[in-house]
Amino acid sequence: MNLHELKPTPGSTRNRKRVGRGMSSGNGKTAGRGHNGQNSRSGGRVRLGFEGGQTPLYKRLRKVGFKNPHRKEYATVNIERLNKYEDGTVITPEVLLNDRLISKIEAGVKILGNGKLEKKLTVKANKFTASAEEKIKAAGGTLEVI
Repeated sequence: MNLHELKPTPGSTRNRKRVGRGMSSGNGKTAGRGHNGQNSRSGGRVRLGFEGGQTPLYKRLRKVGFKNPHRKEYATVNIERLNKYEDGTVITPEVLLNDRLISKIEAGVKILGNGKLEKKLTVKANKFTASAEEKIKAAGGTLEVI
């Protein structure tokens, strides 16, 4: 069997309904839309969420939450991922970006303390968690807040 020999299972497909193509088609004249009214007309549908004049559900429900427009999103890196660098390497946000440990430098880079650090590194980032600071210092490295 080849690709050009493939056919759908008999009975699994139908021809599309061609409306408004004459009386003998079974869908002539009003084309299945009935006689009068909003839905018989072109463009005649109610908008999304409209409930016939009743207050729509999206207006009846209470509004919850708050989105802070000034929130800062930091690109995060776990400490265990820094083990790929050699001892004495200076790690900056640009180095992390080039090595694809982060996809973009948003409001800055935050180093998280998940995992274990086995290299002596100099890490420059915008923020550090307390556990990340401890682990960098315990490995003999230094950190610098930029």
